[in-house]
Amino acid sequence: MDKLIENVKMGKIGVFLVSFTAPLIVLSKMLIKNYTAFPARQVRRSGQSRRIETVIKLSTAVVLATCLLCSCGELDVTSPEDYIGPTSRPAEPNTQSTATGKSVQETGKQQVPDAYSPVVKIEPTGPLSMTITEAVFISLEKNKSLVVQKLNPQINRTVEQQAQSVFDPDFKGIVSGGKTRLESPPSPGGSPFKSTEKTFGADALLSEFLPTGTTLLLNGSTNRLDESYADDPFMSTRLGGGITQSLLRGFGTAVNLVAVNQARIDTKISQYELRGFVESLVAQVEETYWNYALAEKSIEIVKQAMQVAEEQQQEIEERINIGKLARSELAAAKAETALRRQNLIFAENKLAQTRLELLRLLNPEGNDIWGREIILKSEPTTAAIELDPVETYILRGLQMRPELNQARLQIDRNELEIVRTRNGLLPQLDLFITLGKTGYADSFGDSARNIFKDDYYDVAAGVILEYPPINRLARAQHQQAILSRQQAQEALDNLAQLVEVDIRSAYLQITSMQQQVIATKASRELQEEKLRVETGKFEVGKSTSILVAQAQRDLLQSQITELLAIISYQIAIVELYRFEGTLLMRNGIASPGGEPVKTSKITSS
Repeated sequence: MDKLIENVKMGKIGVFLVSFTAPLIVLSKMLIKNYTAFPARQVRRSGQSRRIETVIKLSTAVVLATCLLCSCGELDVTSPEDYIGPTSRPAEPNTQSTATGKSVQETGKQQVPDAYSPVVKIEPTGPLSMTITEAVFISLEKNKSLVVQKLNPQINRTVEQQAQSVFDPDFKGIVSGGKTRLESPPSPGGSPFKSTEKTFGADALLSEFLPTGTTLLLNGSTNRLDESYADDPFMSTRLGGGITQSLLRGFGTAVNLVAVNQARIDTKISQYELRGFVESLVAQVEETYWNYALAEKSIEIVKQAMQVAEEQQQEIEERINIGKLARSELAAAKAETALRRQNLIFAENKLAQTRLELLRLLNPEGNDIWGREIILKSEPTTAAIELDPVETYILRGLQMRPELNQARLQIDRNELEIVRTRNGLLPQLDLFITLGKTGYADSFGDSARNIFKDDYYDVAAGVILEYPPINRLARAQHQQAILSRQQAQEALDNLAQLVEVDIRSAYLQITSMQQQVIATKASRELQEEKLRVETGKFEVGKSTSILVAQAQRDLLQSQITELLAIISYQIAIVELYRFEGTLLMRNGIASPGGEPVKTSKITSS
């Protein structure tokens, strides 16, 4: 039903327009051929009256049927395209996300589950235990910022409805009444004539504007005149219709549907904007997840280092007590223990801050979300993914990046604006035809029945021309539209270059981090060996506590550096896929704006 209504209102059902306008056109040709007195003439000729009667009946039926059909539509701003969630129900969430190097799905329409229910069941209390994939899906269900962004496409669809409202039928009614006392000039030898007139009138007008630039009119009116000197009231009832067709400015669906098509493009832009937000959210969740893992591992390393420092300090104190070491060696050991405690405080604060950020992104159920414990079930991997050539990622990014697709849609929107402003350069030339039949009697019922019994009718036809000689406003608007299109095209080219730089930088970052993981692992192993050697030398009196503390500090730094390299490698992969525009597909997430936009051909100015 809604599709049929849209077709009628958007001018796709030609039968509607033809059935209404064809008889009027035939009638106008016949009238022009047989009459020279326009626009108004009333005659008594049964053949012409019957033709007008047929046209009025047919037009009335078509207009009323169209209005009834259009009134059946419902305002629905939701769409299955707005779905955000898993493309399919996974059997078990994987412990690794984009870092596993999943293959990219073919671009096209996304597979959306028929019935969607939460992928991850979250208990309102207790620890929040999750893999990185589960964390992503929790954020897609609960994140408050995403809830806000999801409303943008629906809001833009209301603008679509507003643009289409121009083609809705419009009804207007007027009811009036009055009383007048009159005195006529006296006749020669007579006295002035006094009379009283009572009038009552009702008018109803039903009109509709079509995308072809056609305005359809259907009107009915009745008037009652009750004069004091007349025995019976005088009633007249008229039923008529008309059509006005733009011939130059405002002609055709191309210009009259510009606002509707621009509103639809704005809705698509909001969908790609939403997709970009979802990609950023997913990347932020994954990066925060790995940063939380980094903070947890850092605390473990610092605690181990502090324990070693305390044991070293205790051993030095024992050696001082038995006279094997000078008391001056104790200061370095205490300083190292204090430094380890300071590092632990900093690491615990970092963990607490990262925990708050992760809870904000996830927004899990429960009254006290900030007090919930987080347990990570995914471990960072050091397995290197096999990278495709950088040109492959660039080509895919130029197709899939939401920002680029938004820019392409903006160009299409500017093209429509050029169509509108170019049409505005034309003169306003409208053809109009009106016709009607009138019935007369001393009552409303009889006058209404006499509409199709009597031979009283009226017809009129003509043209209306309007054109400002300078037309400065229209020319300035058209030039502005052309420049805006050129600016949008240049902005698209600039954005495409920035996207390529982003992808190339992320690609280099992954390559660098792969080498960093190998290098930091080797450095950590050497620092372990260095500490072992330095500790052995200290035990036999060939080293000092300062050198041992320095070796411990170097080992701690190398361990944290290695862990940081591993986490940075995971984040670099996420960033590459985000810059490429495939982060959601690689995570099995459906979202609006999953198809690349093809820019329409640039129209001539």
